[in-house]
Amino acid sequence: MLDTQKIESHTLSVLVDDEPGVLARVVGLFSGRGYNIESLTVSVVDKKKKTSRISVVTTGTPQVINLIQQLLSRLIPVHKVEDLSNGPAHVERELALVKIVNKGDSRIEALRIADSFRARILDSSLNSFVFEVTGATDKVSAFVDLMESLGKVEVARTGICGITRGNKIDLAD
Repeated sequence: MLDTQKIESHTLSVLVDDEPGVLARVVGLFSGRGYNIESLTVSVVDKKKKTSRISVVTTGTPQVINLIQQLLSRLIPVHKVEDLSNGPAHVERELALVKIVNKGDSRIEALRIADSFRARILDSSLNSFVFEVTGATDKVSAFVDLMESLGKVEVARTGICGITRGNKIDLAD
C-alpha cells in the first residue's frame, strides 16, 4: 500500500537550554534520520534563564512531522516543541540583505521596487545598493527575483523566525 499523505512544510519552535552542543544535538536528530532542514535560526531568548529558541522549517508527512516533534521533545535540553504551522495563531518573518549592482535606469527601478516592498536602503554607492527586506518568505523571494531582473545580485537570508500570537508567554520555568 502506497503512502498517499501529502508532504507539507512546517515551522517548529523549539525552546532549549542555551548551552554548548544543543544545536548539534537538534541538527543531529534531523541528519541521523535523513530529514531535511530548509531553514534554521537560533537566538538567546532569556539570558537569566539561559534559554534559546530554535526555529526549524522542515518538510514531511503529518506522521513524520509528529515523529520529529516527539523525538525533539525527548532531548534533554529541550523544554518545549511547538508546531507553529498546525498550532496556535503565530507570526513568521524572514530578513534578507540584498545587494544589487546596476547602473542607469535600472537603479531608479530598483529604488521604486524597494519602496513598494518597504525595503530599507542600508548602503548606497555609485553602482550598487544594499537593501534590507523583511516579511513572509514569499515576499522576500519575490523581492529577490525582481532585483535579479535588474542586475547582479548577492543575497544573505536569515531563515524563518516564528512566535505565537496573543498574551501567553512560553518561556522555561
